[in-house]
Amino acid sequence: MSLSLFITPLSSTSDSSMIPSTVKKNKNTTTALCFEDTKERIKNMFNKVELSISSYDTAFVAMIPSSASPHAPFFPQCLNWLLDNQLLDGSWGLPDRHPLLINDALLSTLACILALKQWGIGEDKMNKGLQFIESNFTSINDDKQHRPIGFDILFPSLIEYAQTLGINLPIGAISLEAIIQKKDKELQRGFQSNSEGWKAYLAYVSEGMLNSLDLNTITKYQRKNGSLFNSPATTAAVFRNLKNADCLSYLQSVLGKFGNAVPTVYPLDIYARLHMIDSLERLGINHHFKDEIQSVLDETYRYWLQGAEDIFLDPTTCAMAFRMLRLNGYDVSSDPFYQYSEDKFANSLKGYLKDVSAVLELYRASQVIIHPDESVLVKQSSWTRNLLKHNSSPYQLYADKLRIYVDNEVNDVLNFPHHANLERLLNRRSVEHYNADETRILKASYRSFNLANQDILKLAVEDFNLCQSIHNKELKQLGRWIVESRLDKLEFARQKLAYCYFSSAATLFAPELSDARISWAKNGVLTTVVDDFFDVGSSQEEQENLIQLVEKWDVDVNTVCCSEAVKIIFSALHSTICEIGEKSVERQGRNVKDNVIKIWLDLMRSMFTEAEWLRTKATPTIDDYMQNAYISFALGPIVLPALYLVGPKLSDDVAENQELNYLFKTMGTCGRLLNDIQGFKRESEEGKLNAVSLHMLHGNGVVTYEDTIDKLKGVIEENRRELLRLVLKEKGSLVPRDCKDLFWKMMKVLNLFYIKDDGFTSNEMMYSTVNAVLKDPIILN
Repeated sequence: MSLSLFITPLSSTSDSSMIPSTVKKNKNTTTALCFEDTKERIKNMFNKVELSISSYDTAFVAMIPSSASPHAPFFPQCLNWLLDNQLLDGSWGLPDRHPLLINDALLSTLACILALKQWGIGEDKMNKGLQFIESNFTSINDDKQHRPIGFDILFPSLIEYAQTLGINLPIGAISLEAIIQKKDKELQRGFQSNSEGWKAYLAYVSEGMLNSLDLNTITKYQRKNGSLFNSPATTAAVFRNLKNADCLSYLQSVLGKFGNAVPTVYPLDIYARLHMIDSLERLGINHHFKDEIQSVLDETYRYWLQGAEDIFLDPTTCAMAFRMLRLNGYDVSSDPFYQYSEDKFANSLKGYLKDVSAVLELYRASQVIIHPDESVLVKQSSWTRNLLKHNSSPYQLYADKLRIYVDNEVNDVLNFPHHANLERLLNRRSVEHYNADETRILKASYRSFNLANQDILKLAVEDFNLCQSIHNKELKQLGRWIVESRLDKLEFARQKLAYCYFSSAATLFAPELSDARISWAKNGVLTTVVDDFFDVGSSQEEQENLIQLVEKWDVDVNTVCCSEAVKIIFSALHSTICEIGEKSVERQGRNVKDNVIKIWLDLMRSMFTEAEWLRTKATPTIDDYMQNAYISFALGPIVLPALYLVGPKLSDDVAENQELNYLFKTMGTCGRLLNDIQGFKRESEEGKLNAVSLHMLHGNGVVTYEDTIDKLKGVIEENRRELLRLVLKEKGSLVPRDCKDLFWKMMKVLNLFYIKDDGFTSNEMMYSTVNAVLKDPIILN
């Protein structure tokens, strides 16, 4: 077996030869300048987290009376901001809001009206605001409209407060009674449960409940920065009633940063920067910002070691920080997730809300298990996955963004686990689902350029299409190589060029990795040919002849080849290995040709052993089979030579070190077992033994097919986790991380190929997948 899929030849959509060279040169220069300008703007975003202003929260800060006089505002600048920032339709809130965020505008507008009424100012603006509420009030009964957190408590509560201030709200008595009854039912349900999650939720929306809550119990949620839940509205309401000095310090610090108004959440720096890095990685453009990303991760790790509240009090940030730090080689423990076990998560604010972003991040974090004793992550994977699967049922999670984007994220994470998520396919899906104008919703809506913006999307599209154009040229070059090498003349051999090249372009996609991609693809084609040669296309004499030629190496192919097939295969191998050796000199300072010859000899000898078993009808032990099979699976010539071409120096001592051999064996074992499980029926019909049939044969009729599959899947999972541990290991590791990454990239290829069947022999699933990476450019609407 080896890696590859036939697709139609890829052709350009236009004839570039008709374009004058000066025009193309000028166009390329302009594109390159735009590319660099976009990158520079994104780099600057790492320096500052931008947050939109919240009229809702600013209104509550504006309602605080001065310590000198109860008839004047403590923060008059906030009141002035409200007067200056009413929208043309009479509402307050984000400009250019999404049509499904009317409830958000209703809540913000009512809060602003209350602030103005309290200080007896802006009557015209209040009237315009009331007209907006009257015109849009029916949206509160529209199930499609997104409801801010706490809306069913806050909106009725603010209406009741408006009545005490003598505001004549344009709401019918029946409608008013209905929403107040809805609030009372929610409160009754919550007080009956009396869970910690409910108490946290009630504290979070306490600006709407101050007359009926014990404020001293609310202050237990106060953070070191003086805030409650990093919410200016909640903090302002508590300060107004308790005159808590730490609350005041927090509000003053926020206004010191934002001037005369406040956002709906602050600070958000750790989460926003991590989310930005995550977006850059998912979009495939993180390699442009290595220094900036390293700086943020180093800083995040310091916060992690310090036990920063902004990480550990928020399950979303905690899970994201853990996943990104661990995947980047930082030593982080999974112990913090004990506080987010299924029952404890339910007793947190985000657990009570069933916050989909938190559940998504906890699920993603659970996929980076690298230690055998991380049962907390195993359990976390189970309950979060179940919760996400139920998300499409009537029992829905709370979403902090519009449902369509949440559904895309949930479907993506469930359908493509971390170990089967090929980078370029992930990048394409992420671009197609990216919302550059994304609005987040807490108690009020907010935007941040760090969370989503047009520049990031633009760079991702340009980068994807640029890389794809390079990949197209390389694929055509490889097509010519196959013809020149006469590999297409071997009738027994599968022609799998596009498949082989796809597996390299989908993982090693950066332009500067061209040599590694070409090596990966050529060796992929050759392993397919050699696999078919030993499998169905040769006699024992031809097999022995080919092995002897590779052992001798410097021979006259015109006199020593026993058949034309042997001559074609050896000639192609000889030229490819010599080419890799020559290219390695630039990166390694030496020619690694002999290393690559040894890799190929190991593969051929293992294939010869399997051919001998078949010829003699021998039944090897399971151990003998697996010791041979992880090599005969044919990943060695694909992955190992590419290690010399990805950049870092790899000495002979390191290349022959036990660590690298263990990486290869762990990867090869997973691949072989995945292939054997999916190919069992076909290979049984062909009279071939594999891991499944051997387990059943050596089980003396007691071991069933189902038992065997369960056992082998367990072995695959153990090896997959072990491989990830080896790749992420920093202390005591001699193999450079860029080299170790290739083993994990191949693991992702294998898991994608074998999601449903023996992807290597079945074209159906892969055709559109290959075209998405190699042929179809991304075109934005």
